[in-house]
Amino acid sequence: MSLLAIDIETFSDVDLTKCGVYAYSDSPNFEILLFAYAFDDEPTQIIDIACGEMLPERVLAALEDTTVIKAAFNAQFERTCISRYLGHRLGPEGWQCTAVQSAMLALPLSLDSVGEVLNIQRKKLKEGADLVRFFSMPCKPTKANGGRTRNLPEQEPEKWERFKTYCIRDVDAEREIRQKLRNYPTPESEQEFYRMDQEINDRGILVDRQLVASAVRCDNQYRDQVTARAYELTGLSNPNSPAQIKGWLADHGVEAGSLDKKSVKSLMAETDGEVLEVLKLRLLMAKTSVKKYEAIERSVCSDGRVHGLLQFYGANRTGRWAGRLVQVQNLPQNHIPDLELARTLVKNQQFEDLDLLFDSTPGVLSELIRTAFIPKPGCRFIVADFSAIEARVLAWFSGEQWRLDTFAEGGDIYCASASQMFGVPVVKHGVNGHLRQKGKIAELALGYGGAVGALTAMGALDMGLKEEELQPLVSQWRGSNPHITKFWWDVDAAAMKAVREKTDVSFGRLRFVYRSGILFITLPSGRKLSYIKPRITQNRYGRDSLSYEGVGESKKWMRIETYGPKLTENIVQATARDLLALAMLRLRNAGFDIVMHIHDEAVLEVPEGLSSVDEICRIMSIAPDWAAGLPLRADGYECSFYKKD
Repeated sequence: MSLLAIDIETFSDVDLTKCGVYAYSDSPNFEILLFAYAFDDEPTQIIDIACGEMLPERVLAALEDTTVIKAAFNAQFERTCISRYLGHRLGPEGWQCTAVQSAMLALPLSLDSVGEVLNIQRKKLKEGADLVRFFSMPCKPTKANGGRTRNLPEQEPEKWERFKTYCIRDVDAEREIRQKLRNYPTPESEQEFYRMDQEINDRGILVDRQLVASAVRCDNQYRDQVTARAYELTGLSNPNSPAQIKGWLADHGVEAGSLDKKSVKSLMAETDGEVLEVLKLRLLMAKTSVKKYEAIERSVCSDGRVHGLLQFYGANRTGRWAGRLVQVQNLPQNHIPDLELARTLVKNQQFEDLDLLFDSTPGVLSELIRTAFIPKPGCRFIVADFSAIEARVLAWFSGEQWRLDTFAEGGDIYCASASQMFGVPVVKHGVNGHLRQKGKIAELALGYGGAVGALTAMGALDMGLKEEELQPLVSQWRGSNPHITKFWWDVDAAAMKAVREKTDVSFGRLRFVYRSGILFITLPSGRKLSYIKPRITQNRYGRDSLSYEGVGESKKWMRIETYGPKLTENIVQATARDLLALAMLRLRNAGFDIVMHIHDEAVLEVPEGLSSVDEICRIMSIAPDWAAGLPLRADGYECSFYKKD
């Protein structure tokens, strides 16, 4: 099968980073400048489209031929931009993304970083960033550049030649990376998931642009009112300044070490009068609900839809999707009882009525963000998600039978957990119902080896638990879940043995394999998690522990320490991801249009009168053969705008 490697350089007046490739290429001012390509092992060629050269017929034919593999690093960019250039959408069939192939080995997500880690010979040229800024982005008009807003090839011919060299080098770098990874091809199952992902991103999701524009206007108007009142009360030159507010509070007998939300709320409980009002205004001024509306406005395309909200294999430790642009993975929840009324008031710009009827205008705007996403005319959303998926998968892996029984019987895991921990029956809103909250906190914080620190981070103290209760809660949870606790350390031992002895270790439904300097954990689905250059090191407690090289919290390539509970978290979340991917594939193959998915939830755009919530939940709840015995369950609801049920 023939392979065409591609890299392009482009121009647009839309910010690619902030708006995404779909809005970037949707601009009337978008164009492809350079098109570098290579067939199979042939030398790389460059087509200077900006200077009038045309793509060869051989290339044009290959772009339309799904039997010819088109390969690129971040292939979604090339495919989307070339689609715009050709004037019709190229489907994802026949496209392979080298970035995805790299991510499956837990390598970085950028071409230059992967090149550095793999130490390829033809690395991405460092001057490329400056050349991209010069030719691919608008420039500021000055006297020196004759007032132009864009740099053209004829204005800097020497730079232009270097830009062409840079484009060629990117193809060569991508080809060398693919050659280095030739023993680790993307499995066809993942390739199918990738194609589905690209279809979802191509489809996008419709936006209520009137709501978005009105929400931004409402926020600006409300912020002006709040700031004016803060000026009036404090007399400060900038009441948004933390330093100035702290000084004003000190003058009024209040020492504020921090002005974060938690600290301000704590101070509010101890103050009154003008000081209390200023602290309330501080919270209101710090509310950032409008940021996501602005992100939607930037990203929406001429078809009224936002595309490219999710990145396939964006979380390369587990293979989960990552949110992009609007970051739909962390949208605020909605608890307003009458969302429809709030939406109507904002859309009609009845801001005074909104302020009168609801406690907090910024709070309302925050809760309405989800509702900015709407189905196209003649359709409604059906939203379906897995119920307690990570808890179910963890119980299934570890064989914690009482938990599996609870899920199979449709029980409340928080009540069941509290009952198991405290040895008494616990019923929601019933007998010993007050213990359910402790069960919930323990469930959310302790499943992956968490202890007192995890409970505190989860907000246990804010929810009414006392500090002296936390350690006993940890002990009670672990004592009632002995199989899960044992599973953490069995995973730890299996991984350590595979690395120490450079061997294969089978354990339960998992297989740990050391090959060519990589620890692979094979999941029940057959997909492999990768840990590069693993070795046994000593942790801060003087005990042997496992470490590997990967992208750390600082986004830099570094050595990372891990242990059994953390590996368990990776395994469980990766398995939950595989279950969601398969469920979405079944929905897609059944003819449903998925427009978005968040964590373990799928959002479908379904014509009115067709299909039902029960049908979609039934399809999602089918466990694959490799997950026999896993009690899957999906719950769902219909809505005329996206919301949390």
